[in-house]
Amino acid sequence: MATSSRTLVLLALIANGIIAVVKFAAAVISGSSAMLAEGFHSLADTGNQLFLLRGTVVSRYAPDVQHPFGRGKELYFWSFMVAVFLFVGGAVVAFLEGLEKVLHPHESSGLAFSLVVLGAAALFEIFIALRPALREFNRVRGSRSVMVTVRESRDSALIVVVFEDFAALAGLVIAAAGLVLAKVTGWQQWDGIASIAIAALLASVAWFLAFEMKSLLIGEAATRKERSLIRSSALAMREVRSVRRLLTMQLSPNDILVNMDVAFARGLNADDLKVAIDKLEQSIRTAVPSATRIFIEPEE
Repeated sequence: MATSSRTLVLLALIANGIIAVVKFAAAVISGSSAMLAEGFHSLADTGNQLFLLRGTVVSRYAPDVQHPFGRGKELYFWSFMVAVFLFVGGAVVAFLEGLEKVLHPHESSGLAFSLVVLGAAALFEIFIALRPALREFNRVRGSRSVMVTVRESRDSALIVVVFEDFAALAGLVIAAAGLVLAKVTGWQQWDGIASIAIAALLASVAWFLAFEMKSLLIGEAATRKERSLIRSSALAMREVRSVRRLLTMQLSPNDILVNMDVAFARGLNADDLKVAIDKLEQSIRTAVPSATRIFIEPEE
């Protein structure tokens, strides 16, 4: 994980930890199911940041006999665990709390205090967590669309933080709407419905993150642009006749495994071939700096 992404995770950890404590206090005072669901939401998010930090540390371990390519995929594993924890720790609990409130409604109190807490939480989410995360996301995105960036990004921490922050902000809006509707209409089930809506939101985000992380975890190729740069770097050399096969795998956000079957020019002796292979590896690293592990197989 890049330093910028690690900073985003730390900011999100601080923000979610503070917000979780305040939300639980408000839930106890008001008796609101939606507020309690939001408390568990922030608690789940806090645990998720710890997962990401754990993945950061382990993914930077040096290669060893058991892990000859390093442990960069640990980051993707812990990012996948974020999705699991977000579903179990957030969505399931929020759904059960909401269902209980719908079936056994009771009046909530302290509406003004709850709304102040939600407003303060929204400010924390926007300025401490979401705003810097969006700034980094837009820097990485460049001129690409949002969905293309999400699908092509190999920095799982950045994607997780951005989606968590958006879900947190949307959850705050849903909770506030449920509290206000319950107060205005006198129908307390609105509070429970808001909690169930928060559960649906968290479940959707968890499913999407799990789907994206699964692809990286089982071995996703480098992006199309990176594969094109690798191939063109080889074909630009006069010593290379053709690239027969190109296999890539993302080992971590900044670590790509490259395996190539290359047909070199005829008539090269062993020394010339070694020089050509070294030159090709250097050319690939120049074009794609994250291509750190390159294996070239000469073919006739």
